[in-house]
Amino acid sequence: MYLYDEYDQRIVDQRVTQFRGQTERFLAGQLTEAEFLPLRLQNGLYIQRLAPMLRIAVPYGLLDSGKLRKLAHITRVYDKGYAHVSTRQNIQLNWPRLEEVPDILAELASVQMHAIQTSGNCIRNTTTDQYAGVATDELEDPRPYCEIIRQWSTLHPEFAFLPRKFKIAVCGTSADRAAIYAHDIGVELVADDGGRMGCKILAGGGLGRTPVIGAVICEWLDKKHLLTYLEAILRVYNKNGRRDNKFKARIKILVKAMGVDAFREAVEQEWEALRDGPGTLTDAEIERAKSFFTDPPYLVLDDDAVGAELRAQGEADPIFGNWVRRNTLAHRVPGYRIVNISLKATGFAPGDITDTQLELMAELADEYSFGEVRTTHQQNLVLADVQAGKLYTLWQRLQAAGLATPNHGYLTDIICCPGGDYCSLANAKSIPVAEAIQSRFDDLDYLYDLGPLELNISGCMNACGHHHIGHIGILGVDKKGQEFYQVCLGGSQAKDASIGKILGPSFSQEDMPEIIERILQTYLELREDEEIFLDTFRRVGIEPFKERVYAKAD
Repeated sequence: MYLYDEYDQRIVDQRVTQFRGQTERFLAGQLTEAEFLPLRLQNGLYIQRLAPMLRIAVPYGLLDSGKLRKLAHITRVYDKGYAHVSTRQNIQLNWPRLEEVPDILAELASVQMHAIQTSGNCIRNTTTDQYAGVATDELEDPRPYCEIIRQWSTLHPEFAFLPRKFKIAVCGTSADRAAIYAHDIGVELVADDGGRMGCKILAGGGLGRTPVIGAVICEWLDKKHLLTYLEAILRVYNKNGRRDNKFKARIKILVKAMGVDAFREAVEQEWEALRDGPGTLTDAEIERAKSFFTDPPYLVLDDDAVGAELRAQGEADPIFGNWVRRNTLAHRVPGYRIVNISLKATGFAPGDITDTQLELMAELADEYSFGEVRTTHQQNLVLADVQAGKLYTLWQRLQAAGLATPNHGYLTDIICCPGGDYCSLANAKSIPVAEAIQSRFDDLDYLYDLGPLELNISGCMNACGHHHIGHIGILGVDKKGQEFYQVCLGGSQAKDASIGKILGPSFSQEDMPEIIERILQTYLELREDEEIFLDTFRRVGIEPFKERVYAKAD
């Protein structure tokens, strides 16, 4: 994990002091709302439906136990005792008082955290695979490159006021768990024919009002050119992106308007003036970034013996055995497991975690996973380095805290934005729909029979819940002042990325659990062998689902 040097700390401390003065002047009436707007956005502060919302940066999803304890303290003292994990791997506070936000930022700075560039028309938090460095399908650890991008993009003067917000994701595995095709820029670490690692660069992806799958604009790029090539893309966008209409300001609109080939040519022309210049990464700089992500002191364990013991424990306690099967994954180091901590217990807003649970996670991180926790795109947490022999005691403690729901990757592991309960932009509530679906489908055996299934919910077209790329997506819409919900099917955030197709006319909130059940029943009737939902949908298309859902609805 990257640690601040004296310059980093000074910059963050100065930002806190600066914003404290700006907030005091605003509260004193010396700054107008319009004047204060860009200042608060530069510090991650939104004004939501009922209260401010502060978005805290969690670079590529990494937190240590000290940061977790500080977050627990902040949520208890300055908020309502809980925090929310966002799909950008950040942490959000939904109830801070405006006058206390500078105090919160000062508390964060004391543990090397901040809220810089978590909002506004700038480069946002760079995200990656939550299993980076420990995944069995990893070609190269993407975290050093995320850190390089973070250092380059934070407070970059040329890209502080882009036409619109800008998001970058990096993937280093055979499976894409970073949704690189749904980002303004996606970076995939790939090998050339000779086995030399480089980068595949995608651009023009994004969701929101106009969902688009990103296009490959460079099949293979030497890693030393990563920053100069990204800078070329940003310059083309900054010069040519629309600023007259925020709904047409994202880079995806520019790529579509120019055409992929013309956009690629413009980037290559811009890059000619940058390549081999000061932004070129040296081997020493890449190695410096890698030095922050060295292996912890793993023990040498007998994988067969540990595995046998784990199986015996699972047979003796089937509930534990089920949790191991559903919520843990193989680790690249023998004798260790990756543990997914579900924040999707029925009756709780997806992605929410209480102050006491944050403190517990800090304790568990110290005891079981070298003091580190990771946030995920799916709004969960991960302990990445747990000895398999310690899983049983870990599970017992998680279970007692309500953090052992064995639904990782299944229907009730719902991605959900805060929706109309909090967000002033939302057309409809999201959380009650998620809770109703979780309550309707609380039979774990049924969930497992359905197989892996991604259900994403957004409260408006901004698509913070990424409904377009869920296997099943739900979008809240406003119909003459009433909340309704549109359903789309067949989305995917993986390397076979796809945008879901709209099923048809929208449904009321009360109807949503029944509509989801009809969709699932149609899938079970039509699937062949052990097909997952997405494979069945792609084979049969949307019509059978439409016919069955609306025929019964009539």
